[in-house]
Amino acid sequence: MAKLKLKLTWKLWILIILLFLSILAIFGFPPTFLEKGVLVESIEQNSTLFDLGMRQGDILKSINNHQIENLADYTNIITELNFDKTKLIINTNKQEYIDLFDNPPKITVSNIPKTKIKTGLDIQGGARALVSPDEKLTSNQMQDLISVIENRFNVYGLKEVNIKPVTDLSGNKYILIEIAGTTPTDLKDLISEQGKFEARIGKEVVFIGGEKDITYVCQRDATCSRIEFCNPSQEGGYFCRFSFEIALSDSASETHAKLTKNLKANVTSGTQVYLEKPLDLYLDETLVDSLLISENLKGRAETKISIQGSGTGPTEKEAIKDTQKQMNKLQTILKTGSLPHKLEIVKLDTISPVLGAQFIYFIFLAGLSAVFVVSIIIFVRYKKIKSSLAVLLTSLSEVIIILGIAAIIKWNLDLPSIAGILAVIGTGVDQQIVILDESRLNKLLSLKQRIKRAIFILIGSYFTTFAALIPLFYAGAGILKGFAFTTMIGITVGVLITRPAFADIVRKIEKD
Repeated sequence: MAKLKLKLTWKLWILIILLFLSILAIFGFPPTFLEKGVLVESIEQNSTLFDLGMRQGDILKSINNHQIENLADYTNIITELNFDKTKLIINTNKQEYIDLFDNPPKITVSNIPKTKIKTGLDIQGGARALVSPDEKLTSNQMQDLISVIENRFNVYGLKEVNIKPVTDLSGNKYILIEIAGTTPTDLKDLISEQGKFEARIGKEVVFIGGEKDITYVCQRDATCSRIEFCNPSQEGGYFCRFSFEIALSDSASETHAKLTKNLKANVTSGTQVYLEKPLDLYLDETLVDSLLISENLKGRAETKISIQGSGTGPTEKEAIKDTQKQMNKLQTILKTGSLPHKLEIVKLDTISPVLGAQFIYFIFLAGLSAVFVVSIIIFVRYKKIKSSLAVLLTSLSEVIIILGIAAIIKWNLDLPSIAGILAVIGTGVDQQIVILDESRLNKLLSLKQRIKRAIFILIGSYFTTFAALIPLFYAGAGILKGFAFTTMIGITVGVLITRPAFADIVRKIEKD
């Protein structure tokens, strides 16, 4: 068997260069899988480290000269520290931070990803909701609504949130909300209620939730936000009470002074005297609590108010958890205000991260096995191992380039996207067989003419497939967008890069 001496044409050089750049895009330079440390996924605003300059995306390298290589190292170091005005020297990939800490750093960390490829909810695990506003909105109104939802989720401390407008084939507008690491129940609680908060004295509104009336909400600070007590309740189970402070705007405090000016101080509780009407707290038109107003606040433009509420549970642990949840919810609504429109949940589902990881493993295994089997069939048919290897390597090249492009544009690879990659592999193998067949048939034409004829067939197939994929961008309100987009990238890379390069390889094989 004669050795194949393949001359690198400009088409093959383009393929090699793109492969090299794609590998760099996937793994980074230097490669991310060689980097030691943990990734800062989120950091609480107004915390010590945030004020010092640490931000999301930083790589934490060491604490007090103890090297951190992974998440387990970080957990062990933090667990062993006794926080009581403890001095911490924290080194990241950008700078060093030194300060005294009474509590563990208010950051969330994770292991550094091995690649630059971003994965979607289907792989990370979490909840997805397709929601519809209760009325028809303009594009600007839809963007305003999305901004309020994003603000609410950010305040609530959720990470890996993806919110985007989508449209179905009928022109109906929806909002697709995806949150990693949460449950459908939690997601439903966050979006199913409009979250309208009002504080009233009698029938008069003193202030509402949102930045207009509330300038500050104490959150995650034990000095002004706490669970005060948990006691067994008479009905069984446990009852807990929380309180936190808020600061009112000047206009809201003036309203408070005006509405309390003429109230009588005739309610006593122990040694304390209160005004005749309480401050009632309403959430979505439901009374959640009534706060007695001390007589010394009568007619005063007070800017600091203490908000109280409660939670229950069959056990003390569950009661504390419910109380914390209720407090976070109320704090969030006080910070962000109510949603400008009510949302109806059209579809709500969840994906297990274990299921997603297993699915990817098996689907890629099936894809590689299919390409390998096809390569064997090609060898049996054409009796040339070179042709089989060419098909195998070209298919792998397409996958690498697709992943490289996804890493560069930060495209989230979800399960539909993975399915799109498999579809590209399948169509790619079909088209390579067309090139092989055309190169061996119709001997009346020259080899160059036969290859050109094959490429012309593929170009026609490309435009037909591309046009057929366009409706998938909108089908199912955009849920199949990943499949359509990934397939479009793959077949475009194929017709512009890998097919011409494969044709040059086939031309050399047939000449030999």
